[in-house]
Amino acid sequence: MTLSAQSGTLSRIINRILIIFFQLLYNQFAWTYDWVADMVSIGRWKSWVLTVEPLIRETKTLEIGCGPGHLQLDASMNNSEIFGLDTSRKMLQQARRRLMRNNCEGNLVLGKAQKLPYRAGSFKKIVMTFPSEFVYDPQTAEQIWRVLGEDGELILLPAAWITGVNKLDRLAAWLFRITNQAPNLDHNSIEEKLIRSFQGLEEVGFNLQSSLIELQGSEILLIHGTKETISD
Repeated sequence: MTLSAQSGTLSRIINRILIIFFQLLYNQFAWTYDWVADMVSIGRWKSWVLTVEPLIRETKTLEIGCGPGHLQLDASMNNSEIFGLDTSRKMLQQARRRLMRNNCEGNLVLGKAQKLPYRAGSFKKIVMTFPSEFVYDPQTAEQIWRVLGEDGELILLPAAWITGVNKLDRLAAWLFRITNQAPNLDHNSIEEKLIRSFQGLEEVGFNLQSSLIELQGSEILLIHGTKETISD
């Protein structure tokens, strides 16, 4: 077996292990999710997620893949009308507890992005932070388009990079690369490559634009999709 073939086999084994790991983390071991996310991002995960909160403030918003509810709580504390959907009962339990501890009411639903349980035109904005494979499903794109109102907006945070230079940052950046949580950061092509991966959103009619945002010791990619009204 050649070195290239060995590398490919090892990569496939690692990917299979990671799939099982993330399935367990998102379901049976959801109670450890915040701890794991905080550890691998050197304390940045929550701040990455919350960077989108000012973009949805005072707007009726659906968060697809709401997870443990950090954005749900932050938006609720800022008087935004936010709804959350997730496929994991365990994650929704975490989110509900977080909201209740802070005397906030939640609008949380168990469901799939490919079959959103809402009427057409229900929301002004839809947000997804670090979504899993469902985001590439054509049915997801169709459903997002359906439940957004006229001139609605999709806000997508698909990737982050740790750019700090200390030892912990370099270790975290390496872990992100080998677990496929962050693609190689090439400022000349990364935005174009990642937008191409969301071709299904463009095909249903979204106008996509991207921006790289620098934070302390890290960068995040934001993609904005506008549902433009076509006039006769």
